[in-house]
Amino acid sequence: MNKFNSSVLILGFALLASCKSGINSQTKTTSAPENLLEKRYKMLLDYPVDSMSMPRSMTIKTNLIKKVPSRDWTSGFFAGNLWQLYRLTGNEAYKNQAEKWTPFSKKESVNSNSHDVGFKVFCSFGEALKVENKEEYKAVIIKGAETLCTRFNAKVGAIRSWDFNKEIWDYPVIIDNMMNLELLFEASKLSGNKKYQEIAIQHANTTLKNQFREDNSCYHVIDYDPASGAVRKKTTLQGYNDDSVWARGQGWAVYGFTMSYRYTKDPAYLKQAEATAKFFISNKNLPEDGIPYWDFKDPAIPNSARDVSAATVIASALYELYGYTKNKTYLAFADKIITSLNSDKYILSDAVKAPFILDHSTGNWPKHDEIDEPIIYADYYFLEALLRKK
Repeated sequence: MNKFNSSVLILGFALLASCKSGINSQTKTTSAPENLLEKRYKMLLDYPVDSMSMPRSMTIKTNLIKKVPSRDWTSGFFAGNLWQLYRLTGNEAYKNQAEKWTPFSKKESVNSNSHDVGFKVFCSFGEALKVENKEEYKAVIIKGAETLCTRFNAKVGAIRSWDFNKEIWDYPVIIDNMMNLELLFEASKLSGNKKYQEIAIQHANTTLKNQFREDNSCYHVIDYDPASGAVRKKTTLQGYNDDSVWARGQGWAVYGFTMSYRYTKDPAYLKQAEATAKFFISNKNLPEDGIPYWDFKDPAIPNSARDVSAATVIASALYELYGYTKNKTYLAFADKIITSLNSDKYILSDAVKAPFILDHSTGNWPKHDEIDEPIIYADYYFLEALLRKK
């Protein structure tokens, strides 16, 4: 594999001139962004291999890294980041580390207690398969798809999300679940079993029917009656309130329906992806640098936390969406986000010794959890966006 020149990696983007509201300061360095990124990448190599300590996020003020086992929904991202860095750089060291971390997610392919089998399995083994065409990787992906299908209810026409809060929801389906469909679509390609794709399509169609508002923003949670399939209520867990617009949820929607179009070529999916992308890009509460506040309707705006993870998800999605539509608006906005992120306003200082790249993501604001911090999935979709741009 050819080494990817670092100057190309940064795409020629300049530093931002000023810090935007909602961004807390960190210790800065005088390194150019491309050198700073290289230093941050190397810190992923330096992180010790431990199946129970997959890095999820970090509180910089206390220097505390939140570490999780494979059952956590974010567990597959770190291995995925290493595989993506190998593809970006050609440096065998990233591949060697990725091969050590990837097997830790294998047991999640048989964990039917979680709807996030896709995140855990496909973001690790799926990325591995892009580099090495191994039968063992394919087998884990197919097994994961089979497991995910056990959470499908034909009456509802969707895969159940959470099993908790049963006093609140009967059958919750979250917009995030669109991301797990990639595991099903890919498993059908690998195995020839159409069942996985058929379930993915039913889930996407149910989401398309019920998850979106008239303005093409989406609800976070739709709760169904599992006996009749009827919608019980439209609500949120991670947004400001039921009628607010959780930024990362909009990113999941654009990404999920663009990806579903990739596998099905259903024009309804492409139409929805474009409509929600337009809502996101043209939102009056979107900051000038393209990095959204965690919720577009947070009344604290402009003194509200940003969410870099929402920005990286939408950027990666828009690069793919541009490929299908050739709408230069999508390309320009994705480039704008990457330009903003490629600066010391968002890249972590090299003084921060941790296996993360970007700062200023928001995990779960209503629970006051992971606010304005480095979070692993922001890095994953940032690296994916760079690969798609390349």
